[in-house]
Amino acid sequence: MEMHQIRYFLAVAETLNFTRAAEGCNVAQPSLTRAIKNLEIELGGDLFRRERGSSHLTNLGRAMLPLLTNAYNNAIAAKSQAESFKKGDFAAIRITLSQTVDFDLVADALAELERAFTNIQLTCQRVGVVEMIDRLRSGDAEVALAGPIQDSWDRLDSWPLFTEAHSIVVLSEHPFASRDSVDLSDLRDERLIVRPYCEQWQDWLALFEAVGVDVRQCHEVSSDHDAICLLEAGLGVGLLPQSIRVSGDLRKVALTKPIERTIRIYAVAGRQRSPALSALLDLLRSADWTHYQQLTPAIRSTEALA
Repeated sequence: MEMHQIRYFLAVAETLNFTRAAEGCNVAQPSLTRAIKNLEIELGGDLFRRERGSSHLTNLGRAMLPLLTNAYNNAIAAKSQAESFKKGDFAAIRITLSQTVDFDLVADALAELERAFTNIQLTCQRVGVVEMIDRLRSGDAEVALAGPIQDSWDRLDSWPLFTEAHSIVVLSEHPFASRDSVDLSDLRDERLIVRPYCEQWQDWLALFEAVGVDVRQCHEVSSDHDAICLLEAGLGVGLLPQSIRVSGDLRKVALTKPIERTIRIYAVAGRQRSPALSALLDLLRSADWTHYQQLTPAIRSTEALA
């Protein structure tokens, strides 16, 4: 089956006249008739019932019409998209965010990218860091945003964007809300909401154990959205990065000994990048991230938390 056969079939199906269809396709009628006959042989039956002065679709022809219409439209769309690729007008970007990175961090850059390129197709995924590295390796993701990743892959490039502190997050009515700072040891008597999907979870476990916080008595969630919902319901105390957006009913309180993390862009070294992807990397690396920076000096507890 060839595309010109499908085009001729659709023309006859629209006009129900072989002569007018041939004129519309700018082809000799015998050539059009022969192409449709070959299509009928391939499909195993007549597509048209030929009558004097007009033609009608057979049952097979009516069944094939929507399928061949879709096939033709998809082929035209594919050709158009390929031409846009060659001109640089179309760009597909596959970006992955860790489960602890707020989408706000990339929204402005993506909006700027949309203004710079005629046709952008985005695929945004949110996964754990192990799957994130796998997707970068396989090419299913081209760029990723996450906190610190412990991985020895020598082709993993990374660029720091900003360093932020973690905050205690509570309802505005909670006693912590009126304090200037809270120590980790103060969490011993609180029902903590924990985030085992965090890139730094093992480091947090060590810190909690050091100050006597029993994580077995904590609420466990699988997303930052769920953590915020529990906090808004007054069901515990959270420990979240500064860049995570929270509602007006919640308060962020600094830790007495602040603990930082560095948000980085990750990509694969040596892999060819489209103009749009290069532009996105430039936009993220040159953005003003001071809004997320900690305003007071911070103490890094471990290298992994930097």
